[in-house]
Amino acid sequence: MGTLLVLNTLLVALAMVPPALLKLLLPASGLRMRMDQALNALASTWVAVNNAWIGVVSPQAWDVAGVEGLHAQGWYLVSPNHQSWVDILVLQRVFHGRIPFLKFFLKKELIWVPVIGLVWWALDFPFMARGKGRGAQRNDLETTRASCRKFRRIPTTVINFVEGTRRTPAKHAAQESPYRHLLRPKTGALGVALATMGELFEALLDVTLVYPDGVPTFWDLLCGRVGRVVVRVQPRTIPAELLGGDPSADSTLRQRHTQWVQAQWREKDELVTQLLADPPPPAPQRA
Repeated sequence: MGTLLVLNTLLVALAMVPPALLKLLLPASGLRMRMDQALNALASTWVAVNNAWIGVVSPQAWDVAGVEGLHAQGWYLVSPNHQSWVDILVLQRVFHGRIPFLKFFLKKELIWVPVIGLVWWALDFPFMARGKGRGAQRNDLETTRASCRKFRRIPTTVINFVEGTRRTPAKHAAQESPYRHLLRPKTGALGVALATMGELFEALLDVTLVYPDGVPTFWDLLCGRVGRVVVRVQPRTIPAELLGGDPSADSTLRQRHTQWVQAQWREKDELVTQLLADPPPPAPQRA
């Protein structure tokens, strides 16, 4: 399955190069819209192929709740906990066809990665310079705000792992995290998202990922050893007082972001405890 994943990624990336170059060299608005549609269709094809082989190697049904009422023509900010590289493929499978293709905030330097950097740019992944110091952060905010204006033309989903890294027992202990199952949340990137395009978001999708049989590695996924997957999605209305502004200069706004996310994290930690304690469903009876 690893070969299939690599082949799928290579073929789709190569297929994206012509429309990406047209979008870069001929930036007329009508042409860009058609190229955006073609590029997003190719990205969705990549996800669909991945979903197909995941279904083959892991045929057991996943326990998913909370995705009712979502739609592919909306704007969403997705905020999950993060335990494994498998999380990304799980999220893509759960949300495929239900919301727009998931996009990440990326470091500006990644735009120079051969081929993939062009693909990320063509798919309108937002790039952040992430400068140090308040002045540099304000400049980064304006740059990011300008790059996000394109999202007004086409429905978009932005995903933000507020823990900043995958949770491991070592990282959890080093942080002295107050949460049993989660790392401390960081609200910097979330603050930028809310400042640059917060008024576009229909909702924040608070996602809780749980692997009751143990956190799988990417190799486990390829070998069909993921075990049970539990996903809970809770759409949350984003309070108006959290939108806009300049979080790099407004300490009160940063505090509001932090308090809002910490409240979610307390609820999420309790939910993870509950989901891990739930007994597995009974095995199907053979005739």
